[in-house]
Amino acid sequence: MLFGAHVSTAGGIHKSVPRALELECEAIQVFTRNQRTWSPAALKPDDVERFRTEAAEHSYLTHAVSHASYLINLCATDPETLAKSRTAFIDEIDRCHQLGIPYVCLHPGSHLGEGEPAGLEAIGESLRLALAETKHTRVHVLLENTAGQGTNLGWQLEHLRDLMRMTKSKRVGVLIDTCHLFAAGYDLCTPKAYRKTLGELDSIVGFEHIRAFHLNDSKHECGSRKDRHANLGEGEIGLAAFKKLVNEPAFSETPGLLETPGAPEGYVQDLTHLRGFRK
Repeated sequence: MLFGAHVSTAGGIHKSVPRALELECEAIQVFTRNQRTWSPAALKPDDVERFRTEAAEHSYLTHAVSHASYLINLCATDPETLAKSRTAFIDEIDRCHQLGIPYVCLHPGSHLGEGEPAGLEAIGESLRLALAETKHTRVHVLLENTAGQGTNLGWQLEHLRDLMRMTKSKRVGVLIDTCHLFAAGYDLCTPKAYRKTLGELDSIVGFEHIRAFHLNDSKHECGSRKDRHANLGEGEIGLAAFKKLVNEPAFSETPGLLETPGAPEGYVQDLTHLRGFRK
């Protein structure tokens, strides 16, 4: 696995590269836009050029992920929010295209009481629309599994499988967050439980569709449906599962990205753990 982290873009997106280099990252995750607004400022051409040049120099453009805005809900029940979500998501893909970032990850959406089947159908429709509007790009959409808080979809691996089937697109894959996986009820703590969960990932989603991981421990127990990240070894998952996961042959070239507390200082110990696990 290739180790990296979500790094700050404060001062311009190109500033993320030296921050990643300081942490000795092999992969990188960024926000391409302000997460708190529907109408962010456009990317500055100079920033785009500097990011593309510097990221390419250090091989980050092969293993870069953008995290889509948390405002986006591709199955929003309010027509105005749904329209804004679709527009924002298309903008996310276009920004990745400009920057040369190959992947954008997305929390699928919250059905807000409409029920899981209706929510998944709505997300599928939104994804098909976004892919059609961005067919000039090679950016891949990574559906991130969720912990299942509230009416969030994506907490069952079958949700991710069904959404991939709905889009029928090679541009759609999956990003697995270990905290979310554990909180949703997929145990990782014992050798038997770990193997069972890995088996389900392969049989339901398919290892070939997993393009990246978020490597986060969980503050809460398995099945809690609570999304609270912890530093590696300081949560309920523990270090043993991460030691096995990062050495799975199927994921030898897959980005494993930290979103743990206390960044960037908190990343240092977590990256030390991960590098020590590598065989």
